[in-house]
Amino acid sequence: MTRIPPFESEAGPEAQASGPRRSIDRSAPIERTLVVHPVRQDLALRRDPQARLDEAVGLAEALDLQVRGAELANVRTPQPSTLFGKGKVEEIGALATELEADVVVVDDSLSPVQQRNLEKAWKAKVVDRTGLILEIFARRARTAEGKLQVELARLDYERSRLVRTWTHLERQRGGLGKTGGPGETQIELDRRLIADRIAKLKRELEEVRRTRTLHRSARKRVPYPTIALVGYTNAGKSTLFNRLTGGEVLAKDMLFATLDPTLRSLRLPDGRPAILSDTVGFISDLPHELVAAFRATLEEVQEADVVLHVRDMSADDSDQQARDVREVLEQIGIDEESDRRLIEVWNKVDRLSPEDRAVLEARARRAEAGEGTPVVPVSAITGEGCEALLRRLAEMVDAAPPIDVRLPANDGKALAWLYQNGRVMGRSDEEDGAMRLAVRLDDQALGRFERLFPEAQLRDAAE
Repeated sequence: MTRIPPFESEAGPEAQASGPRRSIDRSAPIERTLVVHPVRQDLALRRDPQARLDEAVGLAEALDLQVRGAELANVRTPQPSTLFGKGKVEEIGALATELEADVVVVDDSLSPVQQRNLEKAWKAKVVDRTGLILEIFARRARTAEGKLQVELARLDYERSRLVRTWTHLERQRGGLGKTGGPGETQIELDRRLIADRIAKLKRELEEVRRTRTLHRSARKRVPYPTIALVGYTNAGKSTLFNRLTGGEVLAKDMLFATLDPTLRSLRLPDGRPAILSDTVGFISDLPHELVAAFRATLEEVQEADVVLHVRDMSADDSDQQARDVREVLEQIGIDEESDRRLIEVWNKVDRLSPEDRAVLEARARRAEAGEGTPVVPVSAITGEGCEALLRRLAEMVDAAPPIDVRLPANDGKALAWLYQNGRVMGRSDEEDGAMRLAVRLDDQALGRFERLFPEAQLRDAAE
């Protein structure tokens, strides 16, 4: 059992009110919270229960909840009505009363019936893992697209949780006089309104998806290679993004510190430009509602030329986190075992002891010598390893063989185009003043160059 000692609340007397609440009120004083992680005996232990509990505490703190206690609760046989057994429900209820908890966070998925019954038993607002993550996403969303995606996920989650015993859910009467039959119940009306809103959001997100597709098509016509950052939340993606691009994306030691995807230009070695995309962080048991709602955003990862899987190697459960990320990638059609676009970026090596770091570097060398996913150890904070990462990226996007290009002496426009859209590997000047270059161009760039500059002479550099 892990328990955080109770302490005096700094909230005012209005925060002392008891009884269940229907939502986490962000404008009210900080709510006192008890976090419970059910240790399910019916499932294989995928991650260390203590690590999951610590993560749940971090999620609660990301919502500025005042975590007064954290508890591991064994669940031998999940109960359909409450998840926990009767004795455990009473034990947690007594602890919630002792800590004067306004909110109890259950780090598992709860059915609507289980959530309602636990609220009645504990006399406190009950939030499950899905609801907690959705609440964080709702707070973090900044762009119109992000807000649409979060609202769709929340409505999809909440439409099955409208069952309440309030009087406003009683049946309305329809028709006139004695001939009026039973009308639509309030809960049926609410469900219909939610269904209509979900349909409208899906139409709007389909437009967002179409717009993103057009943007990607425009980028491919330039064309710049695209690189997507993925990884577990708080693995250091945004810090690495800022280090590589010189950007100013919010980078904070907090779960889901950033939500909306950001794209910035990146200069690879020898000056070739690329587009780097910072995506939303993944997490264990990421709600399927979010995966579905963020389909338009995750398509940036699907269409990327290179995918960087950023891992926090200082975390005790780094391997389990990586497995969770792979599962989400598989949901969007990327298999890390067979997809040759992936690079594992082993971040936060500066936090490791000299002994652990030596072991890590040995693992990286073995991975490099094998046929699996390439590995690059880095520290996004200090910048160590970032140059090696950029060189690896240049190799990944330069898979095409170099082309030998001969340009007239006065064709500066074609020369500038090659430097801007390709990677010039070498250059020499001939006696007549003509320029000969070895250039790497992908298929689209090569086709565009041939159309724009038909007078240029091209041949494979290997010939």
